[in-house]
Amino acid sequence: MSATEASLAERLSVLDQHPLTELRRAWTRATETPPPRVSAGLLRLALGHHWQVQVQGGLSAAEERRLVALANYQAVAKQARPGTRLVREWQGRTHVVTIGEDGAVLWNDRTWRSLSEVARAITGTRWSGPAFFGLKPKLKKRPADFAATSVRRAAA
Repeated sequence: MSATEASLAERLSVLDQHPLTELRRAWTRATETPPPRVSAGLLRLALGHHWQVQVQGGLSAAEERRLVALANYQAVAKQARPGTRLVREWQGRTHVVTIGEDGAVLWNDRTWRSLSEVARAITGTRWSGPAFFGLKPKLKKRPADFAATSVRRAAA
């Protein structure tokens, strides 16, 4: 364990001993923003998370986009990993697509630029390739009380 991680572990271990006023001061020092109006327990969690992100790193940009999409009830396509075989039946014919090691899309002994290009060749119409091959789930309806709201990435 590095000295930085040891220091983080020590700060986290004594975090539950601090009263709310001290937690608020620690939040302001750490983030240079006013503390959120939350309970001491929630502020402890937020402060601990902030410190961990500083030492160990946070989410990648792709992971953040995925979380925002999920929070906004947007369908998020699964990524087809190299070696994946996708099978789809269309008009009585079975089509098998393989994702190559370099991410290339292989179908009918030919390399294609994308799954969407293959789906278009199979159907004759524009399709989302991930949707056609079942990698993108159908959207669920939003709950009525969330229909008018959306979650946006917080300003950094």
